Amino acid sequence: MAAHSSKSRPSTATGSSAKPVANKPRAVRAKLLSSRLAFKGKVFNVFTDKLIEPTGHCNTRDIIRHNGSVVMLAVDESNNPADPDVILERQYRHAAGQFLIELPAGSRNPGEAPLAAARRELIEETGFRARRWTMLIRYFASPGFLGEWMQIYLARDLREGVARPELDEQIEVLRVPLSQAMKMIADGKIHDGKTLIGLSLYDAARRDGRL
Repeated sequence: MAAHSSKSRPSTATGSSAKPVANKPRAVRAKLLSSRLAFKGKVFNVFTDKLIEPTGHCNTRDIIRHNGSVVMLAVDESNNPADPDVILERQYRHAAGQFLIELPAGSRNPGEAPLAAARRELIEETGFRARRWTMLIRYFASPGFLGEWMQIYLARDLREGVARPELDEQIEVLRVPLSQAMKMIADGKIHDGKTLIGLSLYDAARRDGRL
């Protein structure tokens, strides 16, 4: 799978094989009337936007703005290339109220390039470094109210080292064979969205011969 430039913006057009359903209205962009900073936080800001919808209806939306996040799908193919180990994390998520199994991930600092953030976060959370990096996908996590891009990077040729987690991070690092990770998804044991997306894309790309 070819690497993509971290600065490229995915096309907003539908794919060439996608066609609008007959006799259904086309999507039209709303008009922004005003945008006001309602909350300024350490990690994100909330803006209250007033819009005129295509129907003429005046609408107010609270939108979260975030610098963006990176996700690292770090795989170790040295022991078993046919079923490589995936580096996962287990940590308590206060918002979810439970322990979750996830791919390593983190926020970009202001002005930080996505790949630089991915390299930094992988070391901080797991201690691993990778020699080869490929961007798998760039997507919006929850575009109904969150204007955050998330980018998933495939990290290969790993070297193990010492993690440097933040003071508020208590992370258990796991090595899990890809086949076992996919079974955990099938069994409903992984509930984190970025992890479901990353593992599923990677497994599909391997099966299709794209990796």
